[in-house]
Formats: sequence, C-alpha cells, structure tokens
Amino acid sequence: MVTMSVPFSAQAADGEQLRLLHVHAHPDDESSKGAATTAKYVTEGVRVAVATCTGGERGSVLNPKMDRPEVWENMAEIRQAEMARAREILGVEHYALGFVDSGLPEGDPLPDLPSGCFALMAPVQAAEPLVAVIRRVRPHVLTTYDEQGGYPHPDHVQCHRVSVQALRLAADASYRPDLGSAWSVPKVYYQMGFHRLRYAALDLALHEQGMDSPYTERLAAWEDRHYEHRITTRVRCSDYFEIRDGALRAHASQIDPDGRWFSVPLEIQAKAWPTEDWQLVFSAVPTVIPESDLFAGLRVVAPGQPDPSDLWVI
Repeated sequence: MVTMSVPFSAQAADGEQLRLLHVHAHPDDESSKGAATTAKYVTEGVRVAVATCTGGERGSVLNPKMDRPEVWENMAEIRQAEMARAREILGVEHYALGFVDSGLPEGDPLPDLPSGCFALMAPVQAAEPLVAVIRRVRPHVLTTYDEQGGYPHPDHVQCHRVSVQALRLAADASYRPDLGSAWSVPKVYYQMGFHRLRYAALDLALHEQGMDSPYTERLAAWEDRHYEHRITTRVRCSDYFEIRDGALRAHASQIDPDGRWFSVPLEIQAKAWPTEDWQLVFSAVPTVIPESDLFAGLRVVAPGQPDPSDLWVI
C-alpha cells in the first residue's frame, strides 16, 4: 500500500479545537475498535471522548490467567478499573452512561435477556444520558456501530439504536434543555474494523512470511464477503498500533495476552493493513469520498497544504 501523510491542524473551521466522541457498548470496545485512530488524533491535539453504555458486568472472563472466583465475583469493579487504565493509555475523556450489561445469550433456543438490562430499554429513554454527553462534548465527529452492532451482541445493536436517537434528540432544542444547549453533530461514522478484506490481507502477509495464521479457518467460513464495500474512510494509524494494543491489554479480564489478538507482529500489520476503517453515514459539511480523515471538510487547511479529503491509501 502507498499513502500520503501530512500534518493537519487540530483546529476546526470555526476556530475551536476539533472534538471526537466514540460511543461504545462495553468497557474494552474503545480499545478493540478504532483505538489506533483515537491515539493518532489525541497526539495531534484533538479532544477525544468515549461514552460507554454499560459496565460490562455480565461479560465473560476471557483471559485464562484471570479465570478465578474473585474475578467473577467482582466483575463490575474490575472492569471499571480496567477502563480507567485504558483511558489513561489512550488519553481520552470517559463517560460511563450507567446501563446494565445484557450479556450475550447462548443456547438453543436463546434465553430471554435479563430484566432491566440495557438491550431491553426503550432507545428514546436510554438516549438521555448520551444526549447530555453530546451536548457537553459538542463533538464535530461521532462514531458508533452500524445497524447490526458490528456483530450481533444485543448491547451493540442497542448501542446503534441509542446513538441514532441521541443524535436526533441532542439537536432538538425543545428536548430536555436541562441537559445542555442543542448540538447537531456535523459528521457521523460507523466503525468498520471487522471486515474480510483486512483479515485476508493479514492472513496472506503471515503466509508470505512462512508463519501460521489464526485467520485461515475464519476466512473460509466468512459469510459476508462484501461488507468492505461500505468503507468510505481509511485512517492511516499504524504508528499507533502499539498504543492500541497497550490499551487493549489494560482490559486484562477480557483479553488473553497470548491469544490471537496479539499473534500478528506489528510490522506485518503495518505493512499489510496500516489503516482503521470507517463508514461515513452523515455529513453536514462538504467532503469527497473516499476520505483519509474523519475530520475531512472540518479542519482549518493552511495555504499550500493538501486537504485531507484529497488523500487516500492505495
């Protein structure tokens, strides 16, 4: 792949600091989805905030080294502490919306979701605290999940629904003025990190180096082979993959440090797929697709400096 890279201003056209808000379902999602993009923008001076819908209380312990009774018994507190550490590593603001994790139902037939959980709430009701965060942060860009949640976890699907409601309500001056002044987010993206094209590139790069790939079986069974056509924006951020991995390791209960997440050397990742990928779903400012910057059309562009919307990874 070939790319162009130039420094961009972290100042919006209105003279204010650029602001980015990621909306996620659980603690650890901010580190497994788009974290290198986050680290890149933080380094450039962008104000980045993360809103986490639930506390991850019903998550599994996915690190064998932490599969102990005291971890299961104190999951809420442990995941809160892990999120605090990841926030420090990424350099972001964090807002916990306070909803209860729905868990991932398993079995045939699937069991009912637990009463009072996030996924069973009316989206318009669950949107209230996110409206407050949007109006407080006043982001130029907001990212969330697509209509399928990125994958069909009930909290991820609900995160999408709640984000859509909150975007609409935050812009409505007649809705809950006590939550702050109305704010219309200029650009909205869906996170598109888990697509076949990326994993196929990593798989090929590993085989070319004579290494085993953790993705071969998964690729053979991949059903949606055309998901990547939705990508509009690729942010080159391979210089920040190490920070991304550090933030992910901070969620020690949720990630096996010896597992597949870290099985591909960073230099191979940087060569095979140096970007994190997004789908632009709304823009109130002029932009050109494809993009290489979430803030394309929003930044102050210095004389003689190329507009970020003109740059693309080939």
